[in-house]
Amino acid sequence: MPLRLNPTFRDALAAADRPLVGMWVCTGSPLVAEICAGSGLDWLLVDMEHSPNGLESVLAQLQAVAPYPVTPVVRVPVGDVVMIKQVLDLGAQDLLVPMVSSAEAARAAVEAVRYPPRGRRGVGSALSRSARWNRVEGYLERADEHVSLFVQVETVEAVAAAGEIASVDGVDGVFVGPSDLAASMGLLGQQTHPDVVAAVHRTIDAVRAAGKPVGVNAFDPALARAYVEAGASFVLVGADVTLLAQGSEGLARLLAPSADGVIAPPGT
Repeated sequence: MPLRLNPTFRDALAAADRPLVGMWVCTGSPLVAEICAGSGLDWLLVDMEHSPNGLESVLAQLQAVAPYPVTPVVRVPVGDVVMIKQVLDLGAQDLLVPMVSSAEAARAAVEAVRYPPRGRRGVGSALSRSARWNRVEGYLERADEHVSLFVQVETVEAVAAAGEIASVDGVDGVFVGPSDLAASMGLLGQQTHPDVVAAVHRTIDAVRAAGKPVGVNAFDPALARAYVEAGASFVLVGADVTLLAQGSEGLARLLAPSADGVIAPPGT
């Protein structure tokens, strides 16, 4: 019997009546990914760029979250046609390509996720999980329906070209990365600097004007709400690693000895 694939993140955004809220999954652990998948969040970003994730761990995480009502998006480390092919063949349906600073780079990413003659994706559907080993009827002909592509704007040059990037056919949405954007503006580590926030707002306006959904990374709740009010339709508001770091620090403070060696009671 032919198998069906899940709706893409593009489909989820189109069907949503509110912004979709997600978190980063950076530990490389399928168990942690599954815990996050059951949280009630709308989507998870499995990161290969700044996290210890390889092909095998991404596959395991995709399998771990599959039973849950959450959409996994995989950020590849670079917009390389071979890397993108491999991640798609693992069964990832939704990709985020980082550091896309021009329409030309966006078109290259689109070509990497599409089969010839419209693109350059290598054909291996009988060998890969993407088509469930040729059990998804008509996968090759309808592959574009099963894959969504998002690109990341995170440089000064990308902000200036955001409208052109979003207008590229095959780009399903744009995600703004304030951390690298701040660095490219000479404001390393200052994601909440007024100039960085203003650049994010310019990007949101340009992408929306092009008719595409736009998202943003914003761990600060007030800033996340402001970006949503400005038109962001998807946001990342936390990460598994930061939650673990902050939670463990909280435990340490709870029972840590004070300067005089006395354990401080809760609430002090």
